[in-house]
Amino acid sequence: KKTMGNCPGSQRKSFVDQSLKIYEKFKRDQLKLLLLGAGESGKSTFAKQMRVINGNEQSRFDEEECLDYIPIIHRNVIESISALLNAAQNFGYKLKKKNRDFVDHYTEVKGLMDLSPEHGTEIQSLWKDEALQMAMERSSEFQIIESASYFFNKILDITALDYIPSVQDILMSRSKTTGIIEITFRIRKTNFLLVDVGGQRSERRKWLHCFQDVTAILFTVGASEYDQFLQEDETINRMQEALTLFDEICNSHWFRNVDIILFLNKNDLFRAKIGKVDMNICFSEYTGGKNYEAAIKYLGDKFRDVNKSDKVLYVHPTTATNTENVKMVFDDIIDIMINAAMEGAGFV
Repeated sequence: KKTMGNCPGSQRKSFVDQSLKIYEKFKRDQLKLLLLGAGESGKSTFAKQMRVINGNEQSRFDEEECLDYIPIIHRNVIESISALLNAAQNFGYKLKKKNRDFVDHYTEVKGLMDLSPEHGTEIQSLWKDEALQMAMERSSEFQIIESASYFFNKILDITALDYIPSVQDILMSRSKTTGIIEITFRIRKTNFLLVDVGGQRSERRKWLHCFQDVTAILFTVGASEYDQFLQEDETINRMQEALTLFDEICNSHWFRNVDIILFLNKNDLFRAKIGKVDMNICFSEYTGGKNYEAAIKYLGDKFRDVNKSDKVLYVHPTTATNTENVKMVFDDIIDIMINAAMEGAGFV
């Protein structure tokens, strides 16, 4: 690597001029960030955050687009209350008598699309029932979105006739990403293209079209999902699936010279869960117990060990639904990419 250590005056000026040219070109070019990860890892939430944090007025969520999220949020609530009721029944938990009349409204949800204020009152009563609270404590044993509690706790607002989703509601909402979604934004006079593709197994065949001219890969892992199983195949642990997928991406010939930023996402849920559920349920050799610091370090090391190349792997615990956390992490990422570009040109 070149340094400025012993450069004579003319060489020093030439070095600075070349460095500035490299940096100006870096700012003019569009940097392509490929957002990858298994389904339910929080990829698309991170993509939404990029619009919230870095988008211009046209790319942020306006009122019309916020309203478009109402059916998505209603669907999240309907599917979540249905999953919770079915789980309570499977676990043998009995609802209070006053709530039993509501069960049939939500256990078969194919015909139910929109939620009324009356639905909101019923769902609030169901959510307060001890049977559903106990079932939610065992949420890793069945499929339900992590934001279910968030929506249940504000169900009367969500089902009000004048409801307009907040940005946080949009970030907490879940919908399967199909196809390819591209988001452009500008930071520090640099243009970025963020490419988000579906993480479910059926969507991964589409990834190949996105592999060219990638500046960096942002790979998301649901850190809290070490005791959960895939929606597509409930025999496969989500964390083991993430490791397998990361191995394929990290060591692919397509990305031989592409650095990877690994997000150990859902860090807030991971911190809460590790105090209750030992990670040796997923990794039998793990001996750190229910200690957060030991567990998050072990998880980062587990993914670092997969890297068989000389590329740099940057690991960040993140909470994609927390705007301030994502903003701080993304500032670090920008610094990493600027330094990498300068280093690659031999000027660091």
